[in-house]
Amino acid sequence: MKILVVLPNWLGDAVMATPAIELLVQRYKDAEITFVGSYVSIEALKYHPNMKKAIIDNTKKAKSRLLATYKLAKELGSFDIAITFRNQIHSSLLLYFTNSKITIARASWHSKLLLTNAIDIKKDQHLVKQYASLVMQDIKDYNIGSLKIYIEPTKYKNKTLGINAGATYGSAKRWYPDRFAKVATYFSSEYDIVIFGGPNEVEVANDIEKYLLDSGVKNYTNLAGKTDIKQLCANIAACSLFVTNDSGPMHIAAAYAVPTVAIFGPTKDKETSQWANKKSKIVRHNIDCAPCMKRECPLKHHKCMKSIEANEVIEALKTIINN
Repeated sequence: MKILVVLPNWLGDAVMATPAIELLVQRYKDAEITFVGSYVSIEALKYHPNMKKAIIDNTKKAKSRLLATYKLAKELGSFDIAITFRNQIHSSLLLYFTNSKITIARASWHSKLLLTNAIDIKKDQHLVKQYASLVMQDIKDYNIGSLKIYIEPTKYKNKTLGINAGATYGSAKRWYPDRFAKVATYFSSEYDIVIFGGPNEVEVANDIEKYLLDSGVKNYTNLAGKTDIKQLCANIAACSLFVTNDSGPMHIAAAYAVPTVAIFGPTKDKETSQWANKKSKIVRHNIDCAPCMKRECPLKHHKCMKSIEANEVIEALKTIINN
């Protein structure tokens, strides 16, 4: 069974699609999957045992994305099933151009026009459930498993608290470096500290490092901008505790059931919180303007994050540890 899977662009969304991919493999035991996706989504999921080919989608960079999408489809060839987790016209076109037998996407004007199966999905539910309903469209009763990444964890010598202060989506999702540092400082006598971050989050990570040094903390490692996606997953997976914004690394931690406190502000925790991680807690404040789902605070006060104090996160972590 040849299956094409077009992955979500964002790292966190791609990880949230993994239970749906596992359901796909359960339905079709002989599944041979071709993944198409962004660089980060491919790097995280290309180790799946049923993966036969993984292709980075660079059509957005082409002069004519339509032509590039057509060429990519012809390079891929036809499939028994082609499914996209993106709700975007070019992903519908990609599936259409492959001339696959069954083509599946979320219902939209373009998927209804171009594809064999355009599935109506309720938006007010966790994204994991939304993705699973694409795969299990004709089945009512099924169990959704946990997030799954096929990358082996690394090992740390001591108990380790991971800190992730970044969030690629935008500044509105980011808690503050000094408060992350206060949390890290509190636990530094029992846990080594590892600071995570992507290439665009080095400055934030360096700010945390400065606060730690000013507080006399020396048992830390700053990995921001120094890891590829595989290393990021392996290092997060080995953490004893994790503190993070709503972000891709938060979902990586959930995939490995790392005890985690996630800090939410402008986003909907009911849709994008850690999936099936019983060792997690959410810290958020219910204010009138949240969740606004904006990349930057439209009101310029950022109260949804600014009102959350370090002590709240410390107490949430202590609750996890005590349990």
